[in-house]
Amino acid sequence: MNVQKDLSEHSEDRFSQKGSSEWKGRFPRNEIISLLDVNRPLNLAESTSQDLTLGELLELPGLEHIRDLKLGYGRSAGSVALREAIAEACKVPAEQIITTQGTALGLFLLAFEVCRSGDEAVLATPCFPPSRDCLVGAGVIVREVKLSFETGYRLDLEQIGEELSANTRLVSIASPQNPSGVQATRSEIERLLALMETRSPEAILFVDETYREATYGGNPAVESFAGLDARIVTGASVSKALGAPGLRTGWLTVADADLRSRLTIAKMNTVISGSVLDEALAAALLRSREGILEQRRKLLAAALEELSHWCERERGRIEWVRPDAGALCCVRLRREAFDDAAVSRFWELLPEHDLQLASGIWFGESERAFRLGFGYLPLARLAPALAALSTVLDAVLAN
Repeated sequence: MNVQKDLSEHSEDRFSQKGSSEWKGRFPRNEIISLLDVNRPLNLAESTSQDLTLGELLELPGLEHIRDLKLGYGRSAGSVALREAIAEACKVPAEQIITTQGTALGLFLLAFEVCRSGDEAVLATPCFPPSRDCLVGAGVIVREVKLSFETGYRLDLEQIGEELSANTRLVSIASPQNPSGVQATRSEIERLLALMETRSPEAILFVDETYREATYGGNPAVESFAGLDARIVTGASVSKALGAPGLRTGWLTVADADLRSRLTIAKMNTVISGSVLDEALAAALLRSREGILEQRRKLLAAALEELSHWCERERGRIEWVRPDAGALCCVRLRREAFDDAAVSRFWELLPEHDLQLASGIWFGESERAFRLGFGYLPLARLAPALAALSTVLDAVLAN
């Protein structure tokens, strides 16, 4: 049975808590926007590692003369220093880099430029809401392929293949995924490219690699897919693994020179250029990334161990998909323990215990599932937050 939906026309939007008939905006409303306004003491909703401070950033090498930086317009493609630092991380030539104000803007510009009226994008879900909503906002017909909790959110190439057509211009996935932290393998990407070659020869594959370098302990990051094939456009930023979302600095890797030129013009006509200050700070951050990532990977490894122990203790009430990378994972309330009414009570009780979680509905999952971020809180506060979550589970089942 084909369970995919044309999300641009479907009236019951699983990504939003408001039906499309109640919302008049060009971009769908999604309640993930609440994370920008609410930050409870026991915040297990955020997917970033701990935030860097400006003071920590200014201590990095290369910023000794930052006071002399002239605050004029930057280059539309991005500063040379920043693109060179990104190129080193992604192992592609610097001229293939275009900087953007976050990965989501990069995907929007890509969809807006590549797709025309009647064109389609195939999107693997659950996903970060703007990864879907920016496609809708760009006027693209979105074909959803819903990945399954039961199969550990592995890419379902058979379902993706069924949705590919001559009208497909963009295929969008994330590796590691948000909200699950599950990575695609090189073999899966190669098989996906082969399917696209046969069924959607004009399509581009977008891979969101925002969490790629947020690994655990001594585990190195997998290589970027940027240099694997000219049909691949990757996106990432300094927001997640490096803990600097406030810099609003991301990028696209684009091998095709014509597409790269078109995207640079699209950026010029929307934001002109990035902030020269943000790009200077991001360049310094990327040049020092190995030392920063080494420290953060130790913290993430310890946090993941703490979380895995909690999941084992709570295995009778919850189930989870262990992430490959990223400071996030998917957890689900067991159906045999929680009926639908109990799930509703669960969400109602969280604020009373100063807890914050990211609802599965935001990402295209059910209300029974949630994204749990384990890297945002300091380690000393993670255990109390998980203990409070157990207290909520106790209270729900006591009713």
